[in-house]
Amino acid sequence: MAELNNTSANTSKRGGIRSKKLSTRVDLTPMVDLGFLLITFFIFTTTMQESNAMKLVLPDDSDTDIPTTAAESKTISFILGADDTIHYYNGLNRAAMTTTNYSPSGLRAVIQQKIMAVKKQFGQMGEVVVLIKPTAASNYKNLISMLDEMLINDVKKYVMVEPEKEELVFL
Repeated sequence: MAELNNTSANTSKRGGIRSKKLSTRVDLTPMVDLGFLLITFFIFTTTMQESNAMKLVLPDDSDTDIPTTAAESKTISFILGADDTIHYYNGLNRAAMTTTNYSPSGLRAVIQQKIMAVKKQFGQMGEVVVLIKPTAASNYKNLISMLDEMLINDVKKYVMVEPEKEELVFL
């Protein structure tokens, strides 16, 4: 720890006794050890930032003989295209394909209109089925924006599928 050096009594030439002068030297080795122990303690007791991942519910891969069916008037298909564009149509009417964007006045308004139409016709808004069809020209950000809109608009039934060849011809 601390070290004190004692020297013998000094006598001066005049015969008087001088007071002892002690030299002090502080050993900092235990302080360094304590510092490393504290650093180690804080490293092991802190938690790192957890990754924020979107929860994605995937369907069961088992084969079923009964296909899932939905009324044509309850479905809307969104084809994610290049340059942040979305092509959509209601039911099976591919000829009436329209284009919109990811803005709240674009995609969100289309989804809300479909929800209101289904609610007016069937009395329940939870019966809307959205088909999301990303193309090779779309990017990952577009798909995440589309899934976010499903959460924002509280759409319970949505499916991600490959676009059909006939739909790509319309694009």
